[in-house]
Amino acid sequence: MSTPSTTNKYPVNPRLKKKRQAILSFLGIIVILVAVLAGAWQIKVVREFFGQASGTPANLIVDTTAVLGEIQRPWRNLAQGGEDHNWRIGQLTQPVAALKPEYIRIDHIYDFYDIVQGTPGNITFNWTKFDLIIDDILATGAKPYIALSYMPPAISSGDILAYPTNWADWQLTVQKTIEHLSGTRKISDVYYEVWNEPDLFGSYKYYGDKNYLTMYAYASTGAKNARGVMPFKLGGPAITALYKNWFDAWAKGCIENNWRCDFFSWHRYTTDLGKFAEDMQLAKEWVQAYPQLEPTLEFHITEWGHDSNNHAGYDSAYSAAHTVAAAISMSNKVTRAFAFEIQDGKDPEGKANWGRWGMFTHNDFGANSKPRYRALRLLDSIPEQRLQITGLGSFVKALAARNDLGQTELIIANFDPKARNSELVPITFLNIEPGNYTLSTEFLGGNKQNQQIATDAAALRAEVFMPINEVAKVKMIKNEP
Repeated sequence: MSTPSTTNKYPVNPRLKKKRQAILSFLGIIVILVAVLAGAWQIKVVREFFGQASGTPANLIVDTTAVLGEIQRPWRNLAQGGEDHNWRIGQLTQPVAALKPEYIRIDHIYDFYDIVQGTPGNITFNWTKFDLIIDDILATGAKPYIALSYMPPAISSGDILAYPTNWADWQLTVQKTIEHLSGTRKISDVYYEVWNEPDLFGSYKYYGDKNYLTMYAYASTGAKNARGVMPFKLGGPAITALYKNWFDAWAKGCIENNWRCDFFSWHRYTTDLGKFAEDMQLAKEWVQAYPQLEPTLEFHITEWGHDSNNHAGYDSAYSAAHTVAAAISMSNKVTRAFAFEIQDGKDPEGKANWGRWGMFTHNDFGANSKPRYRALRLLDSIPEQRLQITGLGSFVKALAARNDLGQTELIIANFDPKARNSELVPITFLNIEPGNYTLSTEFLGGNKQNQQIATDAAALRAEVFMPINEVAKVKMIKNEP
């Protein structure tokens, strides 16, 4: 809110002057808040007039002094699927490291890396090929998160999704895997996840003749038998979605049989941005029925994205906007969520972009970064001190933080599954110093904007236009006099 400069030829009592300034500042905030409410109504009218997507428009309000603590970053966890028997992070080491991953999850370790050799009842272990991918993970600054899958061909009673010929071999395989990584290689705090999507890969149940819990029981014994190891954690089942019947059966087995149960995991592919936090809330409610587990049990989403099938959005801004909007929705609610996946496999038809889940194209097509990767980098640039922000909309999600210079920064994502919603987003900054400001906006699509705004109150209102499925970083900078 701008005002012309004024002078007063009559002397003013200093106390009255301060009181008057306080009143004017308060009135200024009231005026801006009224404008915020009016703006929300105007945005609704504009959206309806142009026939854009229906939903609640964003009307962001940031309290620049309300620090809520450090931002939790569940997105600093990545996963790679079974695209290639010889896949390596290789030339992507530095780009992946730039995402500052805490853990990188891999599966297919027993059918890709030739670890188990011999015949049932007479097996040996070779870690040469496996160690190469572990070295790659460590080179990015991350630690390994290992999905103990699938059944080693040397001990399987059928294919890689079958039971072992005898359970003692599976138990020993798990034990030796843990002893190698957490013992011989001295990597602390490795997570070991028993299998990957057992309800899909192998059609396992939590009961009956093909019972996942049998596999878990022997894995737990193998973990308990591991000797000379650093601290590690064991869990599962990495099911295709969160199911209460699976959780209850697993939790009861943990308690009744004294299994090693450090975390429960599942996958979630959805365009419903609230579903990730909803899952976590449900899991935390369910575990209350198991007081033996509740104090220490962790919950992880070990794969996530907008679609579990190939989808063209993975090659475009669609996935970028979804990734940031979903990650914002998970922040400070979900501990670990593993974005799937790092790199595309090779398209059988020879296309560079084929809707695969990767953040990078296949090496044969340049290992080029996709918008989703660049969006994660932009998201992770948000400072550490989380600020209070309200007024998130149906499509527009935002995260606010204060940087080391005391400046306020936001990450804003506009994600619409139907790719119809564009939005003029009002942003009100509360509890600021009166003066002149520059509002700097950097869009993932490449555009940059600077707005010059002045206020003589303790609040400031600005607007940022968010195109369809776009991500932006906004910074409010106080201009020097």
